[in-house]
Amino acid sequence: MNVRTIRALDPHAAVPLGPASLVTGLWRNRQLIAQMTRREVLGRYKGSAMGLAWSFVQPLFMLTIYTFVFSEVFKARWGGGGAPQSKTGFAMLLFVGLIVLNLFSEVINRSPTLVTGNVNFVKKVVFPIEVLPVSAMGAALFHGCSSVAVLLCAMLILNGGLAWTVVLFPLVLLPLVIFTLGIAWILASLGVFLRDVGQTTSLLTTVLMFLSPVFYPVEAVPPRFRPFIMANPLTFIIEQAREVLVFGKMPDWLGLAAYLIVACLIASAGYAWFQKTRKGFADVL
Repeated sequence: MNVRTIRALDPHAAVPLGPASLVTGLWRNRQLIAQMTRREVLGRYKGSAMGLAWSFVQPLFMLTIYTFVFSEVFKARWGGGGAPQSKTGFAMLLFVGLIVLNLFSEVINRSPTLVTGNVNFVKKVVFPIEVLPVSAMGAALFHGCSSVAVLLCAMLILNGGLAWTVVLFPLVLLPLVIFTLGIAWILASLGVFLRDVGQTTSLLTTVLMFLSPVFYPVEAVPPRFRPFIMANPLTFIIEQAREVLVFGKMPDWLGLAAYLIVACLIASAGYAWFQKTRKGFADVL
């Protein structure tokens, strides 16, 4: 780890809380974030013979299983006139939903233990611990990109080509990344003081899996329950991800802009909460 990235500050000094300090802090510690993200990724496969190859083998295996089960066993078809009705269409749509869900769930479930699992950073040095959720997000994005690469290769082989709109997928994902970081900062802080937070997040992400349009289209939900599904922060992103990756359509730019504004507000609030409460971490740990 580059020691120059460790801030030599008074631990009792006032900590900046504003959005500007958030952006400048992340930029200043970008090398540290990259190093910690690399450590997160490599640590998952440490000791395995295949190493990083697992990040591609696992999604490839799961996509193969989904394709077989839902096309040959359940013979499932996705509702809606614009949905692909081939045998593999359902599996592709399902896999897109799981990519978005897994990105969110991986960071959220990891967040409550980010600080408690790195006590040495809190107690021994004045370390920018606010980068811990960012490195967790970086690792989740790496695995998400691996899954997207597998999906695109499968679509290229099975469909004979890709829609140009796939290049817009990072823009679709950006608001969710920012929103998730805000929640991660809050959970990382709460996880220090309330150890039950980790159990709660696992339960909530499981519930979100079934309340998100991962296994079904929004149109299949009865109208009286549809507002609850649409209130799920994952629903809009999953739908837009399918538009650009599978259907070859332009995303809802106005909806993405509104989501981005709300996500930035939540990220700023989450960062401020984390910075405000970090002074008490060492006392509890």
